[in-house]
Amino acid sequence: MKRIHILSNRLPFNVERTDDHFKLTPSVGGLATGMKSIYKKYNGHWIGWPGIAQDELFGNDREKIDNAFAQEKCVPVHLSKTELEKYYEGFSNNTIWPLFHYFNEFVEYEQETWDAYVEVNQKFADAAIKVLGKGDRIWIHDYQLMMVPRMIKEKRPDVTIGFFLHIPFPSFEVFRILPWRYELLQGMLGSDLLGFHTYDYERHFFSSVRRLMGIEINFNRIHTEDRIIMADAFPMGIDYEKFMNLSIETKHKLVQEKSELQLELERYFLISPNRKLILSIDRLDYTKGIPNRLRAFSIFLEKYPEYQGNVSLIMLAVPSRDNVEQYKKLKEQVDGLVGYINGKFGRVNYTPIWYFYRSLPFENLIELYNASDVALITPVRDGMNLVAKEYVASRVNKTGVVILSEMAGVSKEMGEAIIINPNNFNEIAESIHTALEMPIEEQRERMDTMQKRIKRYNVFKWATEFVKSLEKIQDIQHQFNTKKVNPSIQKSIINDYNKAEKRAIFLDYDGTLSSFKPNPQDAFPDKEVLNIVKHLSEDQKNEVTIISGRDRETLEKWFKGYDINLIVEHGVWTRKRGDEWKMLQQINADWKENIRPALENFVDLTPGAFIEEKNYSLVWHYRKAEPEQGILRANELKDELTNLIANHNLEIMEGNKVIEVKSGGINKGAAALRFMGEADFDFILAIGDDWTDEYMFRELPSKAITIKVGMVNTSARYKVESVSAVRKFLAKLFSA
Repeated sequence: MKRIHILSNRLPFNVERTDDHFKLTPSVGGLATGMKSIYKKYNGHWIGWPGIAQDELFGNDREKIDNAFAQEKCVPVHLSKTELEKYYEGFSNNTIWPLFHYFNEFVEYEQETWDAYVEVNQKFADAAIKVLGKGDRIWIHDYQLMMVPRMIKEKRPDVTIGFFLHIPFPSFEVFRILPWRYELLQGMLGSDLLGFHTYDYERHFFSSVRRLMGIEINFNRIHTEDRIIMADAFPMGIDYEKFMNLSIETKHKLVQEKSELQLELERYFLISPNRKLILSIDRLDYTKGIPNRLRAFSIFLEKYPEYQGNVSLIMLAVPSRDNVEQYKKLKEQVDGLVGYINGKFGRVNYTPIWYFYRSLPFENLIELYNASDVALITPVRDGMNLVAKEYVASRVNKTGVVILSEMAGVSKEMGEAIIINPNNFNEIAESIHTALEMPIEEQRERMDTMQKRIKRYNVFKWATEFVKSLEKIQDIQHQFNTKKVNPSIQKSIINDYNKAEKRAIFLDYDGTLSSFKPNPQDAFPDKEVLNIVKHLSEDQKNEVTIISGRDRETLEKWFKGYDINLIVEHGVWTRKRGDEWKMLQQINADWKENIRPALENFVDLTPGAFIEEKNYSLVWHYRKAEPEQGILRANELKDELTNLIANHNLEIMEGNKVIEVKSGGINKGAAALRFMGEADFDFILAIGDDWTDEYMFRELPSKAITIKVGMVNTSARYKVESVSAVRKFLAKLFSA
């Protein structure tokens, strides 16, 4: 079984110094729970920061910590206080965190913290590389380590890399603000599998990859020059059984011995048995929408005075980064709002808000989940939010109502909750009233549905599904790599080439010999291309043919003086060496006047699009248009053209960011076969990148060596990654 290693900012243990040694206490977080089941099952290591700065270690402390973690198969990455300040507090939490949560006013753009982020990411990558075996897999977690996938892939391309982002990925318009946007995308694209909590985040990521990197994406697969990368949504779950069982156990324990919290709750209910509790649990962070929640609760009490004295909000705010200025201001704002509401609506025997600014033991959280009638969860932006799932899992009696922000990733899974806009205070106030008035049967129906779903897709299922997808992308990449022109295949092709007495070589131009350019007229051949064509054509055994969708005037001008054949406009025109141009079949272009207005209309509707006119075809280009709009318009144009060309001998061809309308029955495959005629070639080579070249790959004899440029599905026998790979291959061919 291949090993799986885990890499995260923190190791899944808390370090406690006791006398002359260090004690490890397991973390109780969701990630620690899910990942322990993976790295131990697959005999891997967990790599991460141990939780104590190396400046605080003396003598042989570091050795002791390393030995303690080694017992748990963990690898500590030691960081100084300065590194933690700049990499973690600096770039991770003062740049990425606010930007990815749409709080641009809090984002800091500091070159110094970015440099520290890169350096520390390299430390994590180096630590991982030391433990990685051949063919191992590694699962990297979260925004603190977005550069690590690329750093590992560059040194260990044999390793399969998964990366999971636990916070939202922002829309392109937000992400593009970041000065280091390309670097972060390149870092993430070092992965083989990318995981997000929701499809929305996945979609935003794809948009940024398209617009900033210009990389093609088909469904959920990103096609780079050398690899296929897969991305998908994996909504993280919780350990459902743990919460449900502990909830049952806690209820039984409280019968025997009541905790201080339980005694306080009982005193509350003794005053009025009909009193209701609303629960709010969050880290004190500006993304959680706590001030909005308090204002909405105030509106609720004002609008429904009959609930004054009968409903209290238990608000647990866990301290977070209280040394940072905006967090200090947030606490002051929350403190002020709590004081105002309690002062306005409170009485001697009634406190509207029970405010706890601290963390509570796990058992006390379960008690609160059990005692509260409503969970009020209203972040203004949240990657997932597991509190909602924990509340649902803890409801043994299947009652209770969840009020949930649509901005939390978990809202996609919990449609039975009352979904609200966290910025609409009146809507939140009304949702509180709806929740408190909801009939018990309706509560149970909603809660039962959510519990079944959360139980089914728990944290272990989440982890298992991600691992399955890692295996899937391994298989996909293997299938593509089996067609890849590796050194062994290349040697075999060269041997066949050298033994042959009569060779036919068909070469596409754009995307094969030359990289695509925004404007077709700018893609003229450079010295390297001309040198390759010259050397191949000078060999008397070779019949070299450029077979392209371009017009004859352009290719004739570009390759004037070269002893080669030309097939242009996808096979309409051919010219053998030294001969005149010939049309393979008689066609006309009278249809253009009917089609051109439709194309012109879509040029007007799509900024950046333009029309290229060839002798017997019209081409609508959208390479310079906004990617999403270009794809949308292309689909609309195809629909419209399908109706226009009905009952005419015309075809619609979709190429790389182009829609071409041409006369029917003509393609590169038919042209290549007619061109060879009855000649007996003992070596046939065809290279192309476009789907129009698939006709050629399918029509040529089975003995032909057909090569697709790009790591996509193809009828060709082999593949190469890029234009540069084609050039290197052809250079070796004629120099062998």
